[in-house]
Amino acid sequence: MPRLHAPETRWFDDFAIGETFYIPSRTMTDALFAAFQLASGDNDPIHYDVEFCKERGHPALLAHGLQVFIQTAAGAGNFPQQTADSLVALLSFSGEMHHPLYAGDTAYPGLEIVKLTPQRTTGIIEIRAIVLNQHDQLIMEGTHRYLVKKIQPVDNKSL
Repeated sequence: MPRLHAPETRWFDDFAIGETFYIPSRTMTDALFAAFQLASGDNDPIHYDVEFCKERGHPALLAHGLQVFIQTAAGAGNFPQQTADSLVALLSFSGEMHHPLYAGDTAYPGLEIVKLTPQRTTGIIEIRAIVLNQHDQLIMEGTHRYLVKKIQPVDNKSL
């Protein structure tokens, strides 16, 4: 019986340049800032002290660049369900900040396939990752690279 909680697995050859993947928006709450501080161990007051931020011209807590980047985690969207059996590894990720993101802002992440590199039994899917804010400003832009199997393996038991 097929899994009912996830779509059928897609393989490298099933993907196309220009394809996008949904990730829900998220408002940057004080609780998310505190959770990031706890997980990262980052104690720079620019991210956790409102008065410190205001003294430096920021209207609210300034999100750490990595806190912004994690909004593009493919696992928050539908990409992992589509690659449940074909995904081998996350190979690399990078990003560049363009504007600040503050507590109270809403992050709108997006993922789009920009390059497909076939190999012998696998392929590399390069995805452009972006985060916009509620004013449609580009906050962050980067890439994720995933190694994905090319074809479904043959089940020798059924031969």
